[in-house]
Amino acid sequence: MSLTVQSPVSGVVVALSDVPDPVFSGKIVGPGVAVTPDTADGGEVSALAPISGTISKIHPHAYVITNDDGHSILVHLGLDTVSLGGNGFTLLADEGQRVDAGSPVISWSPAQIASGGLNPIVPVIALEGDDSDLEPMSPDRAVAAGETLMTWA
Repeated sequence: MSLTVQSPVSGVVVALSDVPDPVFSGKIVGPGVAVTPDTADGGEVSALAPISGTISKIHPHAYVITNDDGHSILVHLGLDTVSLGGNGFTLLADEGQRVDAGSPVISWSPAQIASGGLNPIVPVIALEGDDSDLEPMSPDRAVAAGETLMTWA
């Protein structure tokens, strides 16, 4: 049975190989896909849980959710955003908490990240996954938060 991975944010789908960071584009942490978030309204948005499971790790700029089958999805909010030391991010959930797909996990402003000179792109990574098991949405397509972003067989 395949796992449906929802988009944590609304925006435009980007192939992981096109993410301007070698850790993600080189699939060093795993395969996946990315989303360039919509920054038009400039306000705060909630990054959502892409799958149902337990928050196994949470930082202001990134989180990992692990389902009962042991599949883990990493959501990274922007590139080099660890350098912000948590500024601009509000945790809406806690490590160890069970969440349903679509539940808000972190509130942030992609527009604020972009205006600060950082890239707000959101890589969504299948940790310990195999590229051949993923079916990501095609690049350059618009995706709404909560819509299917990829499936993991």
